[in-house]
Amino acid sequence: MSIQQQIFSVRRAPWAALALAWGLQSVGLAAEPPQYQFRVVGGLAGVSQYTQWEEPFWSRELPRMSGGRFKADIVPFDRAGVPRDDMLRLLQLGVVPFGTVLMGSMTANYPQYTAPDLAGLNPDSASLKLSVAAFRPFLEKSLREQHGVQLLALYVYPAQVVFCKRPFAALADLSGRRVRVSSAAQADFVGALGATPVHTAFAQIVSSVQAGSIDCAITGTLSGNGLGLQAVTSHMHAMPLNWGVALFAANLSAWEALPADLRTLLRKELPLLEAAIWEESERDTAQGIACNTGQSACTKGVKGNMVLVPISAQDERKRQDIFVSTVLPRWLQRCGQRCADIWNKTIGPARGLSAPDRQ
Repeated sequence: MSIQQQIFSVRRAPWAALALAWGLQSVGLAAEPPQYQFRVVGGLAGVSQYTQWEEPFWSRELPRMSGGRFKADIVPFDRAGVPRDDMLRLLQLGVVPFGTVLMGSMTANYPQYTAPDLAGLNPDSASLKLSVAAFRPFLEKSLREQHGVQLLALYVYPAQVVFCKRPFAALADLSGRRVRVSSAAQADFVGALGATPVHTAFAQIVSSVQAGSIDCAITGTLSGNGLGLQAVTSHMHAMPLNWGVALFAANLSAWEALPADLRTLLRKELPLLEAAIWEESERDTAQGIACNTGQSACTKGVKGNMVLVPISAQDERKRQDIFVSTVLPRWLQRCGQRCADIWNKTIGPARGLSAPDRQ
């Protein structure tokens, strides 16, 4: 097989294929007992980001890439007994040396960091990439200087969309319904539709639908399928309300204590992991839609028989109006004047959405 063919196969398969590039680095390294071992708190258990990328990277690929010299044990954050809202603080203290933080979970303590994935801001992956790229330099600098935390990667989950157990034809039809949300910005968006936001843990979504405590739920297209939402809901809207961006970072002292060659290896390979997860997010978004609606293209989930509600011009106008009139102003209320300055120096110019100087 030619090098070009090998590289092509790398792009088509997960770690088995990416192993080609990493294998070239470890050629000639003698296998020996691990010289350095550490722990990582990863992302959400049971979804592709963790099962296909994060867990294999740390548990198998890192030892292989380093010829057995380095090893990491990883556990998903929702099984680690770590309060997700406190993850950044625990990283800052060094209680968690290496961890994954859902950016939407930082609303209460650090609302400034939730800006790139506010509900209604990014209706497609291209918009999300613009927002994240514009915000990343500020995020990296602020984490390091204000928290003593080193940003190492930014991950993203599949599109977060609305599932409902009763029919609806447009976002406006959600008025009066109880909708599961996972962040303050989602709650702001849902409230502006005239619906009632209900904060519900990811693992409790299906049981809450079955119990009748919620009528609809916002979650990932494929992760919702993994939960079994296609069996208890009938309609799914095609519009991404947001995506679920997560940052992977290290306590700065823990990062600097790593062997220099391990830091060099991670600086090179973590961007590849990040890129792979972003590509997987787009594939999983499409897979979730295909599986929930019972299409033949479904290969990763359970086929359902849901109705896909298309994005209408009316829905798109409503998304824009709600973001400008409700989501952005309320984020600024939580965040303060400093956040208006941050917005207008980062995401605002990139997306053509200026924040008001005063709230």
